Amino acid sequence: MPKGVLFDLDGTLLDSAPDFIVSLNNLLLKHSRPALAPEIIRNHVSDGSWKLISLGFGIEESHEDCVNLREELLVEYTKNSLVYGGAFQGISEMLGLLHDMNIPFGVVTNKPLIFAQPILDNEPAFKNCQTLICPDHLSANKPDPEGVLKGCKDLSIEPKDCVYIGDHIKDLEAGINAGAQVIACYFGYSLKPADHDDHIGGANHPRDLIGLIKNL
Repeated sequence: MPKGVLFDLDGTLLDSAPDFIVSLNNLLLKHSRPALAPEIIRNHVSDGSWKLISLGFGIEESHEDCVNLREELLVEYTKNSLVYGGAFQGISEMLGLLHDMNIPFGVVTNKPLIFAQPILDNEPAFKNCQTLICPDHLSANKPDPEGVLKGCKDLSIEPKDCVYIGDHIKDLEAGINAGAQVIACYFGYSLKPADHDDHIGGANHPRDLIGLIKNL
């Protein structure tokens, strides 16, 4: 069984899709653009804000308007963060069980610190988080292993004794590249069993995670 657990944030611990759905559609309305179906936005939340702008406005991420539109989206998201979304149902109970088992956990996310820290400070489910690793702390984002390795160091464990859990193929790649074990989250935004090797376990619901962690 692992001595520590590291999680991705959006789509793994946090259902931020409702906040992004409202934020992106508010921005589209502001620019007289048609709203997108919630499910379309949900399916791309883990791809990041650049992708959401590209999707909503029908432009490439390299388009000259993308930078300013993304800044507008992030301002809107700041207003809506944790207003409509929050920890996935079952995450609080799962993290409570980890605490009872004396297994520390932390978060390694591509979400900038300015957005991630308030979420960890204000979502009660995450109160026992031992470390938060954001792009602000790193020289390379996932799938580079730097974040997972830093998380392991912060938890005072070796990568082989850690499991990294996420809902994107880049999460799994980052964990594997770091030498950690990995678990896939299918209840998130982008990952399906067909996306990864058969030997990697996957959770259809947060309640499945404890069993998968115990079996590693």
